[in-house]
Amino acid sequence: MKFLTALAALCVLFNIIYASDNIEEDSKLTAPELVEKYGYPIENHYVTTTDGYILNLQRIPFGKNGNINEKGIPVMLQHGLIASSADWVLAGPEKGFAYILADAGYDVWMGNARGNRYSRNHTTLDPDSDAKKFWDFSWHEIGIYDIPEMIDYILENTGHSDLYHIGHSQGTTSFYVMCSEKPEYNQKIKAHFSLAPIAFMNHLVSPLIRFLALFQGGLGALSNLVGAYEFNPSDGLLEIVTQKVCEEGIPQIACKNTMFVLAGYNKDQMNTTLLPLITSHYPSSSATKQVLHYCQEMNSGYFRQYDHGLISNKKRYGSISPPDYKLHKISAPVYLLYSLNDWMSAEKDVNRLYDQLFNVPVKKIVDPNFNHIDYLWGIDAKTIVYDVVIGYMNDLLDL
Repeated sequence: MKFLTALAALCVLFNIIYASDNIEEDSKLTAPELVEKYGYPIENHYVTTTDGYILNLQRIPFGKNGNINEKGIPVMLQHGLIASSADWVLAGPEKGFAYILADAGYDVWMGNARGNRYSRNHTTLDPDSDAKKFWDFSWHEIGIYDIPEMIDYILENTGHSDLYHIGHSQGTTSFYVMCSEKPEYNQKIKAHFSLAPIAFMNHLVSPLIRFLALFQGGLGALSNLVGAYEFNPSDGLLEIVTQKVCEEGIPQIACKNTMFVLAGYNKDQMNTTLLPLITSHYPSSSATKQVLHYCQEMNSGYFRQYDHGLISNKKRYGSISPPDYKLHKISAPVYLLYSLNDWMSAEKDVNRLYDQLFNVPVKKIVDPNFNHIDYLWGIDAKTIVYDVVIGYMNDLLDL
């Protein structure tokens, strides 16, 4: 018996060491290189938006088994703030949503919004030497340029008239922007699945957003803390707002990373061996204006366009206040999946969004204890979220 116990302990130790070595090796790889390493087909595609940003779309056309869904419907996955296509593949085969979708027979396309690690390109602007102009965008521009133009590219290259769209966090916000500002795109969406939906935000608890919202009045006051154009929080700022994140038992590697300070950490769902891999990809580059736009939403209680100030608003919008997004124009089916422990997507705010949408087949609490990033890397994300979403998608294919 003692021998078996010792052998079991050695096996556990070996697995930990082996996993650590793999994580260290994987930390040096890009998202497409990770996909390729695990034996999945991967394609890189590029979309140039009408305002000049060059976006990287990464495609997994089918899974390891080579099966393709009988109707071949494409699925677009769209990441959140300070994130990238890595959202969907870091957890590895059988755990990462992109792999699971591909193995279920779907044609998977992973979008990368302007400015992030894979879409840090422009036809005329340089993100460093032309920083003021390059980073002059929010998730509004992602919604009216990036998402619809990537969708058009996917449909043109697959020959389909519609697709599934799955967004996490800002990936849901930009979807609502697109379908309210460009309602013709509703017809191109077979169904949208919102993981941690974000529109209204005045009940969020994220300590980073709440702190930054205090400075909403001017970028000048924030520039030394987060960067004037590209979002790059200083170590001093992170120390100010990490008290809630750095509770007992939370690894220091999480405490010092913007992703976890922004969205929270759930030690019951986080596989700690995955942390070095996550922190090697996060945060990905974003515009400070994206974060400020969310701060405005929190302070105002509205879901509306960027507030440039009274005079600039009058010139841009014809009114002293920014216009609200016309949520009633969203006619595509929207599936809302949320949690009660989400620092960014509060239940009251989700319910308010639900009340203004008229085509919501499902509004579901995935798990009361899920945090904002558990949708991506939670230990139980497959059974609690991914299998459920794929079940809905398969049901729609049978209609």
